[in-house]
Amino acid sequence: MRLPDQLERLYMDFDSFFASVEQQDDPALRGRPVGVIPLDTDGTSLIAASKEAKAAGATRGVSVREARQLCPGIALRTARHDRYVVVHNAILASVGAILPIRKVWSVDEVECALLGWERREPERLAATLKARLAADIGPAVTCSIGFSTNQFLAKVAAEMNKPDGLVILRAQDLPGPLFSLQLTDLPGIAKSMQRRLLAAGVDSVEALWNLSPKHARALWGSVNGERFWAQLRGFDVEIPDTQRMMFGHGRILTPDWRGPGRARACARLLAAKAARRMRRAGYYARSLSLSLTWEDEEAGRWGADAHFDAASDDHSVLRALDGLFAEALGPHRTRRIKKVHVMLHRIIPADARIENLFEPPEARSRRHRWEAATGAMDKLNKRYESCVLSVGPRAKPPGGYAGAKIAFGRIPDMEDF
Repeated sequence: MRLPDQLERLYMDFDSFFASVEQQDDPALRGRPVGVIPLDTDGTSLIAASKEAKAAGATRGVSVREARQLCPGIALRTARHDRYVVVHNAILASVGAILPIRKVWSVDEVECALLGWERREPERLAATLKARLAADIGPAVTCSIGFSTNQFLAKVAAEMNKPDGLVILRAQDLPGPLFSLQLTDLPGIAKSMQRRLLAAGVDSVEALWNLSPKHARALWGSVNGERFWAQLRGFDVEIPDTQRMMFGHGRILTPDWRGPGRARACARLLAAKAARRMRRAGYYARSLSLSLTWEDEEAGRWGADAHFDAASDDHSVLRALDGLFAEALGPHRTRRIKKVHVMLHRIIPADARIENLFEPPEARSRRHRWEAATGAMDKLNKRYESCVLSVGPRAKPPGGYAGAKIAFGRIPDMEDF
């Protein structure tokens, strides 16, 4: 394995992305602390915060009440995931007009491969990109850029001088600039991994650097330790892509949606959304999981699975869900529900599906009719860019937002909205 002697990767990390988009769209918010919340209620927490809010301590995960104490003038905006995806796609178009995009890591993180002059003049390339983005997207949506010999170190560099920063980590610079970082500043080291390292006496990035590859493998408990060791030194390590295993959605319910009837309506909405995404990706599911968190904290959480022949149509999915929901409530018909989560799993590609030879002919015919009906509904809903047809009533969702939500590593298609 030969260490690259030149810059190979550029990593762009957009600063406070959700909040910056809100500031770009509403000039009155620029320069003010802004918090983005999932639901229009005081009983929630920030999912994003502007640079100004972060400076005052109102960071992601802080409750609305605490955010107002830290920033008395904070402006709160309900998340508009569809808008953030539109801006994300516009960003990709702007960046792609200057250099090829190697991989989109999340809605606000992009990696590019470098060639020719781009390797030799990173400062000029960064200035060109930032100027293009300011012109195409707007000045409020800024990014921090990192350059290095691999994606791992380029990402680390992008995080080292936020917001609107630029850091270049060349092979000859290592390891010096890394030793000022905390262990959790490195991608792949979360709190649990940090505890494991600390228990082994690895309490700094310098101590981590001095490990041998075999020692790193032992600490990680897998080959990922050796991969981490190599990436930290600038080697370009190919990480195998993970295979999709499930499709799901969850939602914390507003207080007026916590009764069993409305909670069930929300669960049906989430299940139909997950099934639609699964069909578009070309999969069938053989199991559905339902998880409910009761409002009464002492009651805890309930969860169970339903198993069925491989299916993707809404009727099959919703029938399984309704059975689980009835089982969950049991004798507790009035128990209030704080959170619902629905997951389709044990998935298989459409071309790997095998018909159940023991399925009664009427049941098979009925299932085929529902599959055809679901396909027709999908076409109509796509044509009118709205849910004009659904299996059963489709209630307005809690918090007033029915669209898909952005998650780490997953960016919804516009059809999901």
